[in-house]
Order: sequence, then C-alpha cells, then structure tokens
Amino acid sequence: MNGLELRLLDVTRTYQADELVVALDRADLVVPAGSCTALVGPSGSGKSTVLTLLAGLQRPDSGEVHVGDFAMHALPQRRLQALRAETVAAVLQVPGAGLLPWASARENLALVLRSAVCTRPGREPDELLSRLGLSSVAEIPVARLSGGEQQRVALATALVHRPAVLLLDEPTSQLDARSRGAALELLDEIRREEHATLVIATHDEEVAAVADAVVRVREGRLVA
Repeated sequence: MNGLELRLLDVTRTYQADELVVALDRADLVVPAGSCTALVGPSGSGKSTVLTLLAGLQRPDSGEVHVGDFAMHALPQRRLQALRAETVAAVLQVPGAGLLPWASARENLALVLRSAVCTRPGREPDELLSRLGLSSVAEIPVARLSGGEQQRVALATALVHRPAVLLLDEPTSQLDARSRGAALELLDEIRREEHATLVIATHDEEVAAVADAVVRVREGRLVA
C-alpha cells in the first residue's frame, strides 16, 4: 500500500489541567502522500498532539483530521482500531508503551504480524531486527532492555506490517549515533522504495534534515 495524504483542517485541541491548555490552535497541515514531514518545536508546543490526532488516539475539539479518505475525527472507535492495525502505525514518546514487556522483541514483532490485516507481505522480523542492531537481544524480554533498545523494538513493531502511514514521536531521542544512523537509513529507504507517508516529531535537526518538509510548531500553531 502506498502512502496516504494527511490533513488537519482548522483543528483546535484543548486540555483541562489547573487551567485550560490549548495544545493546538486552529492548526492546518497537509502532508502529501508518500512524503516525510518533520514537526520541530520545543516540548509542549503541540507536536505530540498532532501525531495522536492523526493516529486517531484522540479527537479534536473542533476541525477535521483526515488520513487519505478516512475522516479520523468522525470514525467510530472500532474502525479507528482497525485502521491502526491495517494502515497507520504510531510510535509514541515512551519507548515501551506499545510493547508487551514480558515478551521478547521477536515475539512482539510476531504478534503484530499475526494481528495485522496486511494488504502485502510483512517484513521478515529477523532482517528488521538485524537492520536495527537488535539481533543479539531478540530473545530477551522487552522489560529487561535499555531505553534505546526498547525504542528500536518499538520502531521495528511499527514497520513490520508495512503501514501506509508512519507517525513517530522523537524516535531517536535515546539512540546513540550508530543506532540513529541505522534507523534514519531504514526510514529513508521505506519512504523511497515503499512510498509510505511519514510524520516525525523531533528536537533533532539532523533528523529533520532528512524530511521533505519541516513544519515549526510554536504554542499550538503550525508554521511551514
């Protein structure tokens, strides 16, 4: 499956903490199908909110969120879950959040392949683990891995079923230079050869440099 166009149309998202927090303020964003966009900005600026809205993990207070022909702001929860299994993969900021801690890296990848509805063959788990430097720890329970190793396992689980859309929140924050280089090379290959659509939230200008477009995020506003 080729990548899908992503769109935010006049999106506002707020949270109630001690006071009202405006995470996104009438935000507009278009990510062309098959391209890579980097979201760059300080912590708390709204980058993560963009990703969770595109993944259907939360809904906007107002405005529209579209992934291809899917209106994420209007789909029922069951359809959103199916869409994430088939089409949209997200790696959030906490490395182990989407992983089974008692299972090994290889078992986590195998579970994704069993549960995903793939329109084409998934990636070979052992090859993917090797590309990300995880072969030597592939049988160790995820809970016993370092933060950087968990981050790479999370990336592998997102990639193994060949999603059309890949949403990554600070995917290299805990990686050393060698691991970061391997991860970025793999992501660039996926974009070029499989035409997936990528959105990467990052503080790392080197990561942003591999993107087709950079969108600056400041206090809930998006500026191309």
